[in-house]
Amino acid sequence: MSNKRITMRQLRELLRLRYEGNLSIRQISGSTKISVGKIQSVLKRFENLDISWPLPSNLDDHSLALKFYPSSDPRCSKNKVEPNWPQIHQDLKAKTVTRQLLWEEYSEQYPNRCYSYSQFCERYQQWRKKQKRSLRQMHKAGEKLFVDYCGPTMAVVNRYTGEIQQAQIFVAVLGASNYTFCEATWSQGLRDWLGSHVRAFEFFGGLVEIVIPDNLRSSTSKACRYDPELNQSYQQLASHYQIAIIPARPYKPKDKSKAEVGVQIVERWIMGRLRHQTFFSLSELNQAIKVLLVELNQKPFKKLPGCRQSAFELLDKPVLKPLPLHPYEYTEFKNPTVYIDYHIEFDSHFYSVPHELVGEQVQLQATDQAISIYFKSQLITSHVRQYRSGMSTLPGHMPVNHEKHMKWTPGRLMNWASGVGSQVLLWVQNRLQEKEHPEQAYRVCLGLLNLTRKYPHERINNACHLANQRSLDRLKHISEILKNNRDQLEIGEQQTPEQDWDKLPQNHENIRGPQQFH
Repeated sequence: MSNKRITMRQLRELLRLRYEGNLSIRQISGSTKISVGKIQSVLKRFENLDISWPLPSNLDDHSLALKFYPSSDPRCSKNKVEPNWPQIHQDLKAKTVTRQLLWEEYSEQYPNRCYSYSQFCERYQQWRKKQKRSLRQMHKAGEKLFVDYCGPTMAVVNRYTGEIQQAQIFVAVLGASNYTFCEATWSQGLRDWLGSHVRAFEFFGGLVEIVIPDNLRSSTSKACRYDPELNQSYQQLASHYQIAIIPARPYKPKDKSKAEVGVQIVERWIMGRLRHQTFFSLSELNQAIKVLLVELNQKPFKKLPGCRQSAFELLDKPVLKPLPLHPYEYTEFKNPTVYIDYHIEFDSHFYSVPHELVGEQVQLQATDQAISIYFKSQLITSHVRQYRSGMSTLPGHMPVNHEKHMKWTPGRLMNWASGVGSQVLLWVQNRLQEKEHPEQAYRVCLGLLNLTRKYPHERINNACHLANQRSLDRLKHISEILKNNRDQLEIGEQQTPEQDWDKLPQNHENIRGPQQFH
C-alpha cells in the first residue's frame, strides 16, 4: 500500500459506501477520488481488524487512526531517528531529487527506526515553518536568478577635480545555492543594467532558466502586476541567451526575496566594510568588491551545511545551461517613420532605406558598430554606424530620377549661382560654409534653384541681396520676399544712398528746439 495516508473523514466515507451503499470498488473510487489500489488496501486491512460495521460510537478519529496506522502513535516515535532536516532541505533543491526518494534513502538507513512517509513529510513541513522566511520558498537548482540594485551607493572621487560621483551596486543571487555576484556601475541605466547581466552570466559560468528582476525602468517599460511590458533591449538579451524574464510584481518583495536578502548581505558584508575607504575610479572600487565577494561566497551558512560556494558547486553549477559563443552586445531600439527623402535619423545622422518605404514605420536596431533596419520583422538594410552629423545613402535605395540629384557638388552649385547673380552666389556660399558638411546644405540650395523656374534671375538676385543684408538663412524667407514683391518695393529705397541723408535740411517747422523741453 502507498505510504500516503487518507484522512479519517475519507476513511469513514469509504467504509460507508462499501458496507451501506454496496458500491463496487471502482464506483467508490469515482465518488471519493481515491485510487482503486488504496481502497483495496483499506478494505483488506479493515477486514483483518477486530471492527465491525457500523463503527462503534465511542471510536473517535484518533482511535480509528491508531488501528489503521499504528505507527502514528506518538509513543512509537520515542526510538525514531530524526532526519537531518537542513541536509534534506538542501538536497531537495536539486532537480532530480524528491521527498519520496529522500524518505526511501532515510528508511533504508534506519529500517526499524524510521518515520513513515506521511510523518516524514509532515515533520519536514513543521521544520520549515520554524526557519527564516527566506527558506520557505523552494528553488530548484539552475532555475532562477534574482537581480536588483542596492539602495545605498558608493562614492568615487575624481582624482583630478575632486568631484564625487555615486556608483550603483548591482546584485545577482542564484535561487538554489544563494551564490552571489555584485559589481559597481555608474548608473542604473539600460546599458549598465544589461552589461551587468552579461558579466553576471560570465561570473556564474552558465545560464539559468528564469531571471527575476524588479520593476525598475531599465527592465520594464510598463510595470503591471499581471502582464508587465519588458524593455525591447531586455527582451533581445533574453532571446540571445534563451532565458525567460519574469519581473516581480509591484510592491511584492516576496517575489524576489532572494534578491532582497542578497542586497542586504552585500550592503552589510561588502559595502559596510568598504565605507572608510576612498576610491578614485570605478575599476578600483570593483577590484575591492571582487576580493570581498570571494569571502562572502565562502562564508559558512549558520543553519545549513556548507557555504554559498560549495552549494553552488554542488547544486547550480552542474545544471546551468552553457553560455553562447558570443556575449550579448548592447542594442538600442527606435521605431522611426521613413522621411520623404527615404532616410531615417539616429543620433544626428541620416541613414537611407529603400525608397518604397517612404511613410512607413520601421524598426531600427543600433549597436556600437552597425545600424540594422527592419520592416515587419524582416531585415531590409544595414549601415556602418556613424558618430557624426551627415547622411549615409546607398545607391540602391534611390529612385532612378534621383540619381542626378546625387551628382551635385559644391562647385557645381556655386557655378550655377554665379550665373544667376552675385548676391545669389554669396547666399549659396554662406549656406555651404555654415554647415560642417556641405552636403547638409544641398537641399536648401537646390530649393533656391527651383525658384528660377517661377521667378526671373533679377528678382531672385534682388531677394538674395535683401536676405544677405538681414542675415536671412532660410529658403522660406526668400520665398516670402518674392511672394510679397518686397524685392521690387524696396528698389526705390535702395536708390537713396545712406551717405545722402546728411544733405537733407536739418531745420524745419516740424522739428522742435531745446526751448520745447523743460
